[in-house]
Amino acid sequence: MEVNLQNAVDHGLNKDEFNKICDLLKRTPNLTELGIFSAMWNEHCSYKSSKIHLKKLNTKGKKVIQGPGENAGIIDIEDDDAIVFKIESHNHPSFIEPYQGAATGVGGIMRDVFTMGARPIANLNSIHFGSTQNPKTKNLLRGVVKGIGGYGNCMGIPTIAGQTNFDESYNGNILVNAMTLGLVNKNKIFYSKAVGVNKPVIYVGSKTGRDGIHGASMASAIFDDKIEEKKPTVQVGDPFTEKLLLEACLELMAGKSIISIQDMGAAGLTSSSIEMASKGNLGIELNLNKVPCREEKMTPYEIMLSESQERMLIILENGKEEEAKKIFDKWNLDFAVIGKTTDTKKIELFFDEIRVAQIPINILAENAPIYDRKFKKTKLPQKIKFNKDDLKKFKLTDVLKKILSSPNISSKEWIWEQYDQTVMGDTVEKPGSDSGIVRIHGSTKAVATSVDSSAIYCYAHPLTGGKQVVCENWRNLISCGSKPIAITNCLNFGNPEKEENMGEFVECVEGINEASKFLDYPVVSGNVSFYNETKDKGIKPTPTIGGVGLVTDYKKIITMDLKNINNLILVVGKTEGHIEQSIFARNILNEKKGPPPEINLFNEKNNGETILKLINEKLIKSTHDVSLGGIITAVSKMAIKGKKGFKLIKPKVLTSKFHYYFGEDQGRYIIEIEPNNLPKVQKILKENSVHYDEIGIVTKNEVIVDKEPILHIDDLTKSNKTWLIDYMSK
Repeated sequence: MEVNLQNAVDHGLNKDEFNKICDLLKRTPNLTELGIFSAMWNEHCSYKSSKIHLKKLNTKGKKVIQGPGENAGIIDIEDDDAIVFKIESHNHPSFIEPYQGAATGVGGIMRDVFTMGARPIANLNSIHFGSTQNPKTKNLLRGVVKGIGGYGNCMGIPTIAGQTNFDESYNGNILVNAMTLGLVNKNKIFYSKAVGVNKPVIYVGSKTGRDGIHGASMASAIFDDKIEEKKPTVQVGDPFTEKLLLEACLELMAGKSIISIQDMGAAGLTSSSIEMASKGNLGIELNLNKVPCREEKMTPYEIMLSESQERMLIILENGKEEEAKKIFDKWNLDFAVIGKTTDTKKIELFFDEIRVAQIPINILAENAPIYDRKFKKTKLPQKIKFNKDDLKKFKLTDVLKKILSSPNISSKEWIWEQYDQTVMGDTVEKPGSDSGIVRIHGSTKAVATSVDSSAIYCYAHPLTGGKQVVCENWRNLISCGSKPIAITNCLNFGNPEKEENMGEFVECVEGINEASKFLDYPVVSGNVSFYNETKDKGIKPTPTIGGVGLVTDYKKIITMDLKNINNLILVVGKTEGHIEQSIFARNILNEKKGPPPEINLFNEKNNGETILKLINEKLIKSTHDVSLGGIITAVSKMAIKGKKGFKLIKPKVLTSKFHYYFGEDQGRYIIEIEPNNLPKVQKILKENSVHYDEIGIVTKNEVIVDKEPILHIDDLTKSNKTWLIDYMSK
């Protein structure tokens, strides 16, 4: 078939890109070659709209072993231990086919981690759905949760943390971001860089089928009315095969056979082979007749672009083929020598003894298009003046119950109860806390981890929102007593060809970078998901941050549940009463305008480090960061988890009680301390110039706020825990 411009457009390439391909090749590509270009030059694989901005991110740190550019980032957690971690999106597939889309997203991120020699020890997820009034939301939520749980549970990897949000901007594009942590000996890390000429290229895992063809290209496209036609582009996962693949790969890695290894993820055999060769400045030759296929008469085009799951590409030392084959035979997995490395610096494909493709590697990788797209910055919105008389008609406790039962604040137990949280026996803190915590088996160490996003703040002012989401993640790790080390990011945005959307991306990245640098919280891996848009309507900018921190002794972690009656409750950090863009403003006052809360990075760092000092001095009984819903929501969640009540009295400050209790000022923590420790706590806070308010005490089961009617903790618990159960049961 003779390839023309229309073929290129159908593959997601524009006129200029097609002409560039013809110029670089000095000829017109054939269909297989066009498919390869389409895969490697799409947004999902090439990062052509984001690369120049991602290069500005802070990626270095004392604990960083591997930053961006590999399958996953790696950090040092002392001794000989390292943590491998990354977050990835599987948004488009999950909207089209929620169960398989979410399941294969989990499978893919786990392969990225164990490809580097690490055994996965924990999964997390960040999932965003449309309005609860949208008729599709309930089924999408049910399918995604089943997919995440189905794959992770079968693999035997605990899901220890996550977040779920609802917003109408996700009606046409849900977000499914999956994150995995793995443990590896830092002297036994594997990389994807090919080394050496005439080294055997090995295909292992499942057979190749026609599922997932054009999956990467679909992830770089806008949805329209023909979305149902894209179902064949969604990959089909088999967690039981992936479990076998994990064990077989780790067994082979225990020897000295592997030179490099790469997961066949987005763009399948195409991206894995080209990326390995590109990193090693080598060529690669593949005989596609030797690729194990589960369907008859597959063409070179289909073989190269298939995104069938549970597959790896390995480059071995010469003479190690039989040794490797025995391992994969033992685990009942396909094993085939399908090619070799070369010194040609080209990818050469053969099928039926005919060369069906020949492309210089640098054209596909280093010389892929890079766009410096135009963008518009977002002005900081003006502050809103709220009418005091409008606030007087509300009862604080009624508002509190309404907020606790709102979709984005309510308990997500219905979700996480479907995940295996304790398999492997090392989970220290399960979902529902500031951070999930898993111990390092055989030691006192543990790692804390959390995922966070804040689309509302980012939409209001992307620069501030970018800073906030990093700080929120930092506080979640601080709250349990861990030392934050590094982050991964999944940057979910609309069409980058629109100046407004591109501006949101650029400013969010700038905000993430500012906070990352100031907090010494480097970015070590990540993913960009553009074109989250349906019928010209895009999502709110949603950068998701996944963080990892070190706990030196897991027996000394601090949890958020209130502990003992008559203990004191303090707010650490200054409260100004910022309610613009808050849950209170949006859900109670129906006000969606105004700026997000200001981010003071000095205070964030200083307050967080001071909290760690208090924890290390054993002066804190429980703690929880203040985020959505403000002070009273944070205290309520602590009370619900601890099955205790509380009595709060607003300090004599200028702001109203609604501003004080529901304001979402940043950099704050709620701490519970014993009364006799108050002088010691005050001393440390004053020495570090940290503002604090004494606001109440822990009670047996009464909830008392200023002069409001007395509630029972059961009232708050019911408000918080029943909404999602009721919603999903209707």
